[in-house]
Amino acid sequence: MSGERGSMVLGVLCGAAAGAFWGLVFLAPELARAFGPLELTIGRYLAYGLISAALIAPRWRGLAGQLGAGEWRALALLALAGNTFYYLLLAGAVQLGGAAITALVIGFLPVVVTIAGSRARDAVPLARLAPSLLLCVGGAVCIGWQALFLPSARPVAAQLAGLVCAIGALASWSAYAVGNNHMLGRVKAISSHDWSLLIGIVTGAQSLALVPLALLLGVRSHGAGDWALFVAVSAGVAIFASIVGNALWNKMSRLLPLTLAGQMITFETLFALLYAFAWEHRGPTLPEMLAFVLVVASVISCLAAHRRPPAQPVPA
Repeated sequence: MSGERGSMVLGVLCGAAAGAFWGLVFLAPELARAFGPLELTIGRYLAYGLISAALIAPRWRGLAGQLGAGEWRALALLALAGNTFYYLLLAGAVQLGGAAITALVIGFLPVVVTIAGSRARDAVPLARLAPSLLLCVGGAVCIGWQALFLPSARPVAAQLAGLVCAIGALASWSAYAVGNNHMLGRVKAISSHDWSLLIGIVTGAQSLALVPLALLLGVRSHGAGDWALFVAVSAGVAIFASIVGNALWNKMSRLLPLTLAGQMITFETLFALLYAFAWEHRGPTLPEMLAFVLVVASVISCLAAHRRPPAQPVPA
């Protein structure tokens, strides 16, 4: 029992740390404002692929023998759903519909993943998870509430297109979370860190396919200082968010059931907000403070739902 509790605590810590690193992604567009979402996507994931290839090279010969056609197909789909496709949809949602509606929709990620995980065998019943899910929904609404009802200069058609992109991003990453959890259970001989690096290599290859699209759309001229900042931001996000963050998430996925792992996504939102406050040199508003309380209460409630009651002594 103590070993199970220790695994749960370690899993939660890994999930929280992954959220802390993933939250840095939301600062990247602010740091490299001279570059568009497509360029940032290519830069981040090309760096992710190159660094992953360098890190995995010493173990490549042994790993390659454990990967069949099914594993490579799964890696390609996971890289597409969790990285390339998701990030493009997310960037499109922010540009078309605004950050508020995007944050509101993406805030439902823990709910969708937890509900999907509740269908697994031996999963905690959905009724026991209902309080945690309701608290999570409340936190998501608070995050998007403040800006959601402010007057918008965007056309209604653009806002609807942004909403569609946000829902697509929600579906894409939810599919990644469920599929990745399933594959980590299948490829137990491969460490969670190496699995993350393999996804990085495939994601890097996919990012190369976006280069012709970027050239077709036209690349603005940038100075040497802009390019140096772009390379630094791309490398930094690739190392901390993609490599370290994904490795921590995969470690957590092997320690926690999917119904609890889904709640760990909320840490990304919390840390993204904290970084935004630091960047904007301000404190949280009342709705944002309420969102913090609700999200933390949601995670605590979910942990309580996963605690098993003490075993009853068998009568003589």
